[in-house]
Amino acid sequence: MMQGFEAVVAGHICLDVIPGLSHLPTGKFGEYLQPGRTLLVGPAVFCTGGPVSNTGLAMHKLGIGTRLIGKVGADPFADIVRGVVSRYDPALLQGLVTDPNAPTSYTVVMTAPGVDRIFMHCTGANDEFASQDIDYGLVEQARLFHFGYPPVMRKIYADGGRELVEVFRKAKATGVTTSLDLTAPDPESPGGKADWLGMLECSLPYVDIFLPSFEELLYGLRRKEYERLSAQTQGNLLDAATPELISDLGRQMLEMGTKLAVIKLGNRGLYVRAANAQVLSGMGRGRVANLAAWGGIELRSACFKVDVVGTTGSGDTTIAGFLSGVLRGLGPEDAATAAVAVGACNVEALDALSGLRPWEETLARIAAGWEHLPMAFAEPGWQNVRDGLWTRRLS
Repeated sequence: MMQGFEAVVAGHICLDVIPGLSHLPTGKFGEYLQPGRTLLVGPAVFCTGGPVSNTGLAMHKLGIGTRLIGKVGADPFADIVRGVVSRYDPALLQGLVTDPNAPTSYTVVMTAPGVDRIFMHCTGANDEFASQDIDYGLVEQARLFHFGYPPVMRKIYADGGRELVEVFRKAKATGVTTSLDLTAPDPESPGGKADWLGMLECSLPYVDIFLPSFEELLYGLRRKEYERLSAQTQGNLLDAATPELISDLGRQMLEMGTKLAVIKLGNRGLYVRAANAQVLSGMGRGRVANLAAWGGIELRSACFKVDVVGTTGSGDTTIAGFLSGVLRGLGPEDAATAAVAVGACNVEALDALSGLRPWEETLARIAAGWEHLPMAFAEPGWQNVRDGLWTRRLS
């Protein structure tokens, strides 16, 4: 049984239903999606999803004492969610709130060979989650408070993100270190049409660590540029993720108030940019351990080479690796390396958590000479400090 804890992970939680599609020919999934056609699939994997599960349970597996806060309905899907979580530790259920008037959120995740994931998502009880559902007494006992997926939580983004700001204002007032993750909303949904630039401008002064993906960040901060580049790259936005654009987005994140800017780049790795040491000193109880090492650094890390089975939760678990590294007092290079290592372990399994290994085993795999994916990176001022890792000092 888990006794003490260091982290509270709150926000979106759902049930993921993952049909078995590995038998399909590579890149041909779209040809099978025809009206009236029956597509034979393999056994389904049922697992919990969303950051409360993917990041929170990943941190638990990595040895960080964690508490979870989320909202589910009073239905069979909720029973499955509770059953999955309780198998890790029954104490993790204490922060799950039941709303008898809302369905439990679920996602049908279609992961076929050679095709990017397709999600069919019901937001369910997550739409009713609000700041009042958070036990700030728990937050006061933690070093880190992480919140995820506000774009698919209606009450959180409604009224110009009033509740999102309230969540982080209240959390930050306890002295905890705060972190935020986004998700990509359907552009035609209410969450997709919301003013994310305005919400982030109001929220990021209370957010110490901001960890969106490149696509999510571009959508939130620069909608017109997102639309232009999406059309230009036919939806393959990472093709437009030049070092200059990534660095400029990192700069913008810090100017908006966050202290550690982290951008997930899919199979192209991870980007980290930190404010100066004086600003970092105000991060709260879970702040980085070595202010001089972190202050003013900019970093790019390549992914590790693995055989990819599925990518469900890869971004969430990468975040878990990074936050676990920060809480363990690692420097920026080691924290980023741990992050991409945990993310690489994740994609070796179909669901979000089965592929993860204990913290010590993950570090041992890195130390044994785990090979990185190739990444050409010859930018002025950057130093290749180790295999797969580039840094430069901005201040």
